[in-house]
Amino acid sequence: MRVRIEVATAATELAWTKVLAPGRSLVYDLLAREAPEVGKRFHGEGAGPYGMVPLGHGAPVFPQATRRRGAYAVGGKGWVELGSPLFEVVTVLAQGVKRRELLDWGGAAFRVLNVVAVEPPGFESGRGRFRTSTPVVMKGTGREESGQRTTRQAWLLPTDPEFPVFFQRNLRRKAETLGLDPEVSLTEISWVGAKRSFTVGQGAKPGAPIEVELAGPPETLQAIWSWGLGQANSAGFGWIAA
Repeated sequence: MRVRIEVATAATELAWTKVLAPGRSLVYDLLAREAPEVGKRFHGEGAGPYGMVPLGHGAPVFPQATRRRGAYAVGGKGWVELGSPLFEVVTVLAQGVKRRELLDWGGAAFRVLNVVAVEPPGFESGRGRFRTSTPVVMKGTGREESGQRTTRQAWLLPTDPEFPVFFQRNLRRKAETLGLDPEVSLTEISWVGAKRSFTVGQGAKPGAPIEVELAGPPETLQAIWSWGLGQANSAGFGWIAA
């Protein structure tokens, strides 16, 4: 499930370093105020056997904004989406946003106009096509064919041979974290966008937006839609376009 925050701003641009980074701070600030124990647990140890954090968010979207060279265009009316596969977490986020008149997004003031809950698709067929609006990031082994590790920052692109294996493993770990049927699989990567790096936290994470077809139990596909694809979803990566 998602929270769509309808906003308006007089700002015209964001620096690229401020496109994704403010979202994580916003989510954790909302949790700290409305459900501090949940926020502490997610920040400290995550959830489930893998310590994953079942949160996601997208970049701000302003459909009528005029494109600007070297910056991310904003302006007029738009929206920001936050999400989680846990209903109680989404409820807390929505409640917290409704108490605010403004969001500070990297120095740009977004006036809150409305807060809307967005339900996931049904996925009754057991299949779904997912296209992300932000890059999907995924780490590999960082090992050569000899088995020797050469780096601990082995970021994979969707065109790398290791990517499908690690991507599939991430899907199943998400399902296990939530206690859902983990028999979910990647059946096709149908589109890969341009590589892009965003700076969040300690450094830049590179990746690319993708479109994939997944097969699995409807409830598991709904949870993935609400959470995101790949790693670092709480930092804004792998957000699925609604």
